[in-house]
Amino acid sequence: MHGEFKVPGGKLVVVDVDAVDGILTNTRVAGDFFLEPDEALDDINAAVDGLPLESTAEEIAAAVTAGLRPDAHLLGFSPEAIGVVVRRATTRARDWRELDWQILETGPLEPRVHVALDQVLTEEVGAGRRKPTLRFWRDWDRTAVIIGSFQSVRNEVDLENAEKYDVDVIRRITGGGAMFMEAGSIVTYSLYVPAELVQGMSFAESYAFLDEWVLDGLHSIGVDAVYQPLNDIASPSGKIGGAAQKRLGSGAVLHHATLSYDIDADRMVEVLRIGREKLSDKGTTSAKKRVSPLKTQTGLPREEIIDRLEATFVSEHGGTRVHATDEELARARELADSKFASKEWTFRVP
Repeated sequence: MHGEFKVPGGKLVVVDVDAVDGILTNTRVAGDFFLEPDEALDDINAAVDGLPLESTAEEIAAAVTAGLRPDAHLLGFSPEAIGVVVRRATTRARDWRELDWQILETGPLEPRVHVALDQVLTEEVGAGRRKPTLRFWRDWDRTAVIIGSFQSVRNEVDLENAEKYDVDVIRRITGGGAMFMEAGSIVTYSLYVPAELVQGMSFAESYAFLDEWVLDGLHSIGVDAVYQPLNDIASPSGKIGGAAQKRLGSGAVLHHATLSYDIDADRMVEVLRIGREKLSDKGTTSAKKRVSPLKTQTGLPREEIIDRLEATFVSEHGGTRVHATDEELARARELADSKFASKEWTFRVP
């Protein structure tokens, strides 16, 4: 069995391992990490040998930690990374390059249709009718607040100001926090992937794993971006954006993230109810400081940033440009009107 895992912000870890009568054996860990002393690699291999085939990533990591000599130094990886890569090998997880990626184009859509299309495309991947796909939300023509699946509308949104400024309130199918989405002010992308891509990882690990290419793309345009667990992308200047996920029973995963480009922070604060407790948790004193627009940090047009991020994805993982089908768009528009515009869905958590 073979597994690979690129540690977010770290190094590549690779393992080849056999199993005999349900027991792991002949473990061979490799990678571009740093490890001292050399003999510690033998400790890692020996710690995995003898473990049950069904061992969890946590159990494998604990065995590696216990088996390492006291003077061992691991740089660019960790016992937890060993646990993940071995588990990915034993569960036959797939790697990015094993998948035939598509880069989806849709043309301008209303925010509600963008949200509905996320559900439709995830279901299509789960049903095997669509290949793994990356989609950037390139264009929409009105401002919206898109709240997480489990958020309270009244706790998150000032409904009077939302109506005053003609801001739609839309509930998405993923968890996480509210997004203030002005036309041309943010960069949002969605990944629709089979669960096999993140197999062997915890939810927290999968967030960082699925956004690693984004960090590489931001680095290429001069943004010193880092991932902050659970789901934030940040820089020394402040938070840039956040990600959210939904896993369907069909075996498909929706992972999407929104990065701020040039948000009107004053208007955002009027429409969103950002509490003091939430701000203090982020170590800030005002909502404005929680947003670090990419326009300020790069000086680049929004479309160029999207193009650079897309090019990074294609260079690392491949991808063919395609268009959404008429059936997918029709289904998304129907869902936008029947589900995502309904009070029953929008106010299911009042």
